[in-house]
Amino acid sequence: MQNKNIVILGGGVGGIVIANHLAELLPKKNEIILIEKNKEHTFAASYLWLMVNKRKTGQITAPMRELVNKRVKIFFEEVKQIDPNNKIITTEKSKVNFDYLVIALGADLDKTHLDKQQYGVHNFFTFEGAAKLKEALQNFNSGNVSIVVSSLPYKCPGAPYEGAMLIADFLKRKKVSVNLYTPEPQPLPVTGPELGNAVKEILSNKGISFHPQNQLISINYNERKIEFASGNSVNYDLLALIPSHKAPEVITKSNLVDESGWIPVNKGTLETKYENVFAIGDVTSITIPGRWNPDKPMKLPKAGVFAHSQAITVSKIIAAKILGKESKEIFCADGFCMLEAGEDLAGFAYGDFYASPHPDVKMKQLGKSWHWGKVLFEKWWLAPVGLKKSILKMMLISGGKILKIPMDM
Repeated sequence: MQNKNIVILGGGVGGIVIANHLAELLPKKNEIILIEKNKEHTFAASYLWLMVNKRKTGQITAPMRELVNKRVKIFFEEVKQIDPNNKIITTEKSKVNFDYLVIALGADLDKTHLDKQQYGVHNFFTFEGAAKLKEALQNFNSGNVSIVVSSLPYKCPGAPYEGAMLIADFLKRKKVSVNLYTPEPQPLPVTGPELGNAVKEILSNKGISFHPQNQLISINYNERKIEFASGNSVNYDLLALIPSHKAPEVITKSNLVDESGWIPVNKGTLETKYENVFAIGDVTSITIPGRWNPDKPMKLPKAGVFAHSQAITVSKIIAAKILGKESKEIFCADGFCMLEAGEDLAGFAYGDFYASPHPDVKMKQLGKSWHWGKVLFEKWWLAPVGLKKSILKMMLISGGKILKIPMDM
């Protein structure tokens, strides 16, 4: 057995999980390198709480070095080129050879509207955006709040709906109307009509107007007007925009993407068309059975829960290959989402996204336990890696086992 170099690109959910798993699974003579440009990690799932003043900025950040096993080398550098043929990664400072590569660079956001706060345009998909939106909401006393999904796909399919409900809850004592516009036919369309209707009912009960099948075309900043492909236009006083998502430029310039602009992978092993080159998380394109039309397959949603479980699967596959063992690990696409609804309540959607003839997803009623399960996961995720096992034991005793939270790193 030869010593191997495993390189991981990106220190988000998938990158951190796979780095820590490989550190546990592989002998120390194998080198594990994580390349991540940011020294400080921010927990994206908590941006919504930051937006409505449930968190301070310092409560949802942690040094990257504390979250990753000490045997993992971290290069705090930006990836500039991926050469899968010659097995070389180029950063602005280094050239790194690899035997195994895991691409976990996530999705980038279109920055067209991200610096237009002076025109009432905000977002809660970035750390800075959520912090600025918090200030805007605190000073907002009356008028129309519009939440608009720019385009598909976007990461965390429940986020626009959670955002609308949390904003409505935060502003409920003020003279405010909340409207949600999306090109989707229903909330979380991949899950089917039953769950979509359940979410629509929650929105309605909170006084939120839901406007499906509205594709954003343009924003007139000076008039604070949104134009849709249908020809309809609406005025806003405060706009929370879900920006368009795209693969990072280093990915689009590589020979890894397909016509969708994302990286196609084997749905079971997450391997790309290059041997021993894997991709996980939001940067991937995985086809699943069509929900509305069998002739029109859908894509697996871009969500942290899938990045997490894909990282565990790929770590076991790579370890087995290096150790000369047979691997039967397969990513099964079981997923869940704790859908925040305000007032410390959350729903719990869960199911099999690889099910045939279409994804089989159900939702439990709103309850405080699902909200607190999400809180527990946040605290565990941001804890130093050396404390996670002891914290996990405490969480299982206090309810994590009942909530079935996959706290495996």
